Amino acid sequence: MKLLLSLFALTLSLMALQTGQPLPALNLQGDDGGKVDGTPWNSDELKEKVHVIFYVDPDEKDLNNPFSDALKAEDFDRSRFASVAIINMEATWLPNFAIAKSLKAKQEKFPDTIYVKDMHKKGVSAWKVADDNSDIIITDKSGNVLYLYEGEVPQGSFDEIISLIKEHM
Repeated sequence: MKLLLSLFALTLSLMALQTGQPLPALNLQGDDGGKVDGTPWNSDELKEKVHVIFYVDPDEKDLNNPFSDALKAEDFDRSRFASVAIINMEATWLPNFAIAKSLKAKQEKFPDTIYVKDMHKKGVSAWKVADDNSDIIITDKSGNVLYLYEGEVPQGSFDEIISLIKEHM
């Protein structure tokens, strides 16, 4: 019986994110990363608002720009909606200074987005998202996963995803 319980627990720990389930904890600070301004970031911050999280390999940074632009065009109430871009720094051969320059440009284009560096793929481990990709995670006000997509979000899905966000705001 103990072996079965251990195997069940291991299986759960290896599973990808599930809609309706809480987003597992992720803490990025110090050598592990943090906000672009150098302060720590913790997934506990993903409460009280609907959050769209972009977990991105810098080599795939433009893959979901059309989706980002669609979100920006909605001009959501920032007291009920937020966005976070977590950069998977270890997923690229690009030097950190080049990524920093790109992040500065993104910050200017999306000033309300929180930019976070993940220096050691802790998000890949904690959340079981695709590595070397552009992943989209949407959470509700309680931090539960509403939506997950790995790769380029199909343009035909934008309206459905935006409706989901509005429903939960």
